Amino acid sequence: MASSLIGLGSNVGDRRQTLDRALDLLDRRPGVRVAARSSWHETAPIGGPSGQKPFLNGAALLETTLEPAGAIATLLEIEAQLGRKRGQRWGPRTLDLDLLLFDQRRIDTPQLVVPHPRMAWRRFVLEPAAEIAASMIHPIIGWTIARLLDHLNTAVSYVAIAGPPAVGKGSLARRLVDARNERRPHSARLIADPVHRGPGQGGQADWPSNALQREVQFLKDRARPLIADLPDWRRPGGLAISDYWLDQSLAYAEASLDADEYAPLRRLREDLAASVVPPKLLVVLDPPNDQLGRAIANLARQPGRGPVLSLKDPDLDLAADEVLAAIDAMS
Repeated sequence: MASSLIGLGSNVGDRRQTLDRALDLLDRRPGVRVAARSSWHETAPIGGPSGQKPFLNGAALLETTLEPAGAIATLLEIEAQLGRKRGQRWGPRTLDLDLLLFDQRRIDTPQLVVPHPRMAWRRFVLEPAAEIAASMIHPIIGWTIARLLDHLNTAVSYVAIAGPPAVGKGSLARRLVDARNERRPHSARLIADPVHRGPGQGGQADWPSNALQREVQFLKDRARPLIADLPDWRRPGGLAISDYWLDQSLAYAEASLDADEYAPLRRLREDLAASVVPPKLLVVLDPPNDQLGRAIANLARQPGRGPVLSLKDPDLDLAADEVLAAIDAMS
């Protein structure tokens, strides 16, 4: 039998009764057994229209003989049976049943994505999931549920935006900072990529002509604002958003350096690891058919990187909504 982790949520009607009924119906289905269930957690709605009522959220661990397609079909049937009507995205709902994990399977089809693409930074998912499946491993990130939750509780409030040139990283970062500061003045700050400066100020006129020296300088320049000892990182309640990711320097360099030159750059990045602030959430703008963008996205998906929100060919408005909802979900 496979172990399947699901998330449950409701903010319409008798929420507790609906969630209890959903688990009862699941446990009665052939090939499905509810092995464990969390307590119910009341949480504020994230994203979507204003004026929604609070959600009641939870998690359940299923043992099942069903394949993933059969499992998601079962969840959708029970949602419909208990009155789920699909309308506005992130809107009010009678019942939401999400397939979060299915053993260590990775699935990416138009019908189903597992692991759930947003579970790694959603507190309303991780807190109940940690009650019943703390040691279950996210097969892409390589962290347990317990470690993902600990990351939300301990990581510095820092969001890094990665992607190839001219994809909108700077515009998105500025929009996010402005949106946060509209809610809470002076609560968010922008860290702009220091490599993108004009001639005479660290721009092309000042770049070393040697390719390795140039990439080393870029890496050091990008690391400087991220040094953990800087006073800005000790500001309580602050959020930092950078329009670059430190490790994107490795993807850029890999395209311009041979293997012998690339090795010392990687060692330098490893040496910097202990002194720089890692992102709490990495946002990757991943346009299709872009070779450098693909290299950055592949680097971001390496195990141990932490939560990654990948946005393919994103519209700037939709991207801002996605990232703002993710930031709220981490709080």
